[in-house]
Amino acid sequence: MFYKRSPIIAQASATGKAGVGVIRVSGENLTPLLGLLSEKEIVPRHATLMQLRDVTNQTIDQGLLLFFLAPYSFTGEDVIEFHGHGGPVVMNLVIERFIELGKPIGLRIATPGEFSERAFLNHKIDLAQAEAIADLIDATTVAAVKSANRSLSGIFSERINDLIEKVTQLRMLVEATLDFPEEEIEFLENAKAKQQWDEILNTLVKVLQTSEQGALLRDGALVVLAGAPNVGKSSLLNQLAQQDIAIVTPIAGTTRDRIREQIQIEGIPISMVDTAGLRESSDEVERIGIERSWAAIGEADLILFLRDASQIDQRDSEELVQQISIALKGKGNVKAKIIEVWNKQDQNVQQHVTMPLCISAKSGDGIEALKKRIIEALGWESHTENTILARGRHIDALKRSMKHLEDSRPYLSQGNASLELFAEELRLAQDALGEITGRLLPDDLLGKIFSSFCIGK
Repeated sequence: MFYKRSPIIAQASATGKAGVGVIRVSGENLTPLLGLLSEKEIVPRHATLMQLRDVTNQTIDQGLLLFFLAPYSFTGEDVIEFHGHGGPVVMNLVIERFIELGKPIGLRIATPGEFSERAFLNHKIDLAQAEAIADLIDATTVAAVKSANRSLSGIFSERINDLIEKVTQLRMLVEATLDFPEEEIEFLENAKAKQQWDEILNTLVKVLQTSEQGALLRDGALVVLAGAPNVGKSSLLNQLAQQDIAIVTPIAGTTRDRIREQIQIEGIPISMVDTAGLRESSDEVERIGIERSWAAIGEADLILFLRDASQIDQRDSEELVQQISIALKGKGNVKAKIIEVWNKQDQNVQQHVTMPLCISAKSGDGIEALKKRIIEALGWESHTENTILARGRHIDALKRSMKHLEDSRPYLSQGNASLELFAEELRLAQDALGEITGRLLPDDLLGKIFSSFCIGK
């Protein structure tokens, strides 16, 4: 049974000047609108050259008209696409004319993500695939594009559905056992219930690990450069970005505010933030910059704390590291890690040999080792063909499913009354997995998910 609502329209291509712009319409029975758009016979899935005219018969635009008959379309409804010239003014005029002609059938502007939402509600794609569409559009690295395409093809959904099926089979076994309490232990042993439970847990662990890698690939990380003034934070930012982003001078306190730059390390998008040097200051502007430095530190996924390897006395730096640790705890940021980096190794040949991570932001020595250390600290293992993009809600659902599964284990061998609790925990584990593909999802959450999409999708 297909989900049907009033027809909708939106520009499916990006806004702004372009050679080609695409207008998309989706709805139930769009044949009457086709007759108003063109006098030609429109053959489904064949492009038809047409001129779109206004009410005075003046040409608005000339382009290609395509028609996809339900249910053989992206949304599962009738879909009309007009491929014309991509100027913003002409695109707006095309939409206005479509809406004029579509008044009898109630044609209206689509809300964000409504096309994808209809595809989901009409069972053309599941929720994980719908989210992969938005992730593919928003992908900022080649690795993210490849992983989003794997999710869109249904690989992630297949893994989740396989888990759901395995939990379902175990639940069916337990429910059947409850009907024959006098034979429960022998029945469960013969059916290898414990082995089934172990297999589900092992599979869930693997899916969670892969998903956490995918979440890092999708969302990236916030890495903050921190330390005392003039330890080389701005030079390191320029070295990592491979361009002169921040001003570098020998004068302490040159950086007065946060400077953010996007970089990639092994396909992971990283937002690198240079901050003002941490110290006491009577200068009002510098003081504000230092406050912002502490704010950035509190939000970081990873902090690169720079030390000056040319300085023998490191007591101030050691105190700053302690202050950063205390600040992170105060912010409730338990995930952030601190990597201590010894910079200016080119100025201190004798001492840096004993230091764990030495670099020269000026010459570039040690930068590759630092990059490797960064991605290791962020939890990145290596990009494989199995990596799929995952969202925070997917990780949360997988962890809840694992928690219910682990909670169920003690009940498996404690008698008939406990088997009911075992079955209930299995049900909760299955429900959590169902949230990922949309089998079980609150309506309000569905709205929040699709509202983050662009209008044309």
